[in-house]
Amino acid sequence: MKQGDLVVRKSYGGDVLFRVAAFTAQQAVLRGMDYRLLADAPVADLRTVRNPDELGGTRLARIQANESLRRIREERSRQADRAGYTTAPDDRRQPFFEMPGKVLHLDGDANYLKKSMQVYAQLKVPAEGIHCHESQMPHMLLRMLPQFQPDIVVITGHDGVLKQREDLQQLSSYKNSLNFVQAVNVAREYERSRDSLVVVAGACQSHFEALLQAGANFASSPGRIMIHALDPVYVAVRASFTPFRDTINISDVIAHTISGRQGVGGIETMGRYRIGVPNLKTVESEQNVNIL
Repeated sequence: MKQGDLVVRKSYGGDVLFRVAAFTAQQAVLRGMDYRLLADAPVADLRTVRNPDELGGTRLARIQANESLRRIREERSRQADRAGYTTAPDDRRQPFFEMPGKVLHLDGDANYLKKSMQVYAQLKVPAEGIHCHESQMPHMLLRMLPQFQPDIVVITGHDGVLKQREDLQQLSSYKNSLNFVQAVNVAREYERSRDSLVVVAGACQSHFEALLQAGANFASSPGRIMIHALDPVYVAVRASFTPFRDTINISDVIAHTISGRQGVGGIETMGRYRIGVPNLKTVESEQNVNIL
């Protein structure tokens, strides 16, 4: 067994797929492949996985991810109908132009960041992604917030409750919640208003209450459960496409996540989406017709 191998824990019935991040003595540090969980386990407890698709949990997680993406697209279509306009495949046919909220996404996992950026691109959300260790996120935000000036910040990576730590109200009982809290503090020092800068923070089993108290709008995990790798992305997308006059429907947002209300929660927040007129591409097309 070597660093980078895909493994499951035999003592847990092979329920979650991990990648080996490092070895310490006879222990392995593990990062979840479908869930934002950071764990460790004895090497003897691990079984190497050659074909991840053979695992029922992995197949289910991918099916759930595709379903959530489908529901988000449907919600975008319903949103357009309610607002009285249509989203055309060719944006030159639209009389308006769109300004979705800009996302700055910090991720402690390079693979998750790549998947997240693919979702933003598919849904046409303007986004900047940065991979850095969770402990470096507060420092990174100090530099990147003034440079990128986002409407939405996603602060995520891996987390987990430390073994033999029973006091879930103490930040010291978590692997990365303190780093996430410090990053949220930096974001709130930059912008105090929770409607001007929407903050989505946390990972698997993170200290939900501490993240909200620090200033996050949405956070994981109320039930201290595992959250899917793309749950923070779905929340950010909804914030990006909810009109700035409307409150983001918390219950509806959570329903679109894979983890549900045990995995993600939040507070009332205004959206960051705007439209404008005229659509310059439409104007240019009309000018070309007139010239002809």
